[in-house]
Amino acid sequence: MFVKSDYSEMNTTIQRYVILVFFMLTLATQAQQDPDYVFYRYTMNAVNPAYAGSEGITSVVLNIRNQWQGIEDAPRTQTFFASTNLGEKLGAGLSIVNDQTFIEKQTAIYVDFSYKLQVSRETHLFLGLKAGGNFFDVNAGGLQTFNRTADPLLIDQSNFNPNLGVGALLQHEKYFVSLSVPRLLNTTRFDEINGTVIEATDEVHVYLAGGYDFELSDEWLFKPSVMTRYVAGAPISVNTIAAFSYDQKFEFGLAYRTDSALGGLALFRVANWLQAGYAYESSLRSEITEAASGTHELILRFFINTDN
Repeated sequence: MFVKSDYSEMNTTIQRYVILVFFMLTLATQAQQDPDYVFYRYTMNAVNPAYAGSEGITSVVLNIRNQWQGIEDAPRTQTFFASTNLGEKLGAGLSIVNDQTFIEKQTAIYVDFSYKLQVSRETHLFLGLKAGGNFFDVNAGGLQTFNRTADPLLIDQSNFNPNLGVGALLQHEKYFVSLSVPRLLNTTRFDEINGTVIEATDEVHVYLAGGYDFELSDEWLFKPSVMTRYVAGAPISVNTIAAFSYDQKFEFGLAYRTDSALGGLALFRVANWLQAGYAYESSLRSEITEAASGTHELILRFFINTDN
């Protein structure tokens, strides 16, 4: 039975929930997908452990992504990476991804290891292993209901799902090819309760990415790249970037994602040890653009020279 004393408030709440449910359904029918990044070329540690130590220096990356400004409880993602070398052929890294949408919060913590193989004088193959897991929480108390009695199915959930991932990176001075499965194991978050199945499954994600740096002049590079993500039960997602770089001092470009998003990015070399970037992304779906102003993404990349 509904309480009718505050119909306008209920209408606003329902509209907000409908938008968020639409977001969930467009991502996948039964699969939970990982966060998207406009700066995916510089956040590859999240999906491929082979990137650990591949830069040859110690680096730290911070990324903040606020999706769909103007919609309350829309997706918010904070990402941290650290990567270094452990000798000439070994690399190690740490990745922490905190992702929150509506009443759901996930924190993924993984340790990465990589091994470098010499393919040719200018080409290396990195093989990586990722180990860790996801902390998953659902705050059912964040649901606003209009029933006089409590719904026994609306209960808080909290668990930890361990997992393993693998990846490979073929790296050349002018191009790269990356293939990875960051989580090999399917995990479920809910069980059957009173004969009703209420569960979400983290399906296996497969990432294939590549890019090439075309030298336009002594100072200018054209850097197209693409990342493809496959998840069972969800449409294939393809992220493409067409970027230009000037003398390694700044970079700018356009980004397009096949699940209807268009954006732009800019990355600046603030100092020898620091890069800072900003990206803006807008959905091409009218259902979202009518309620949200867009997505903002910030990135900071710190570099620490090491003698190996």
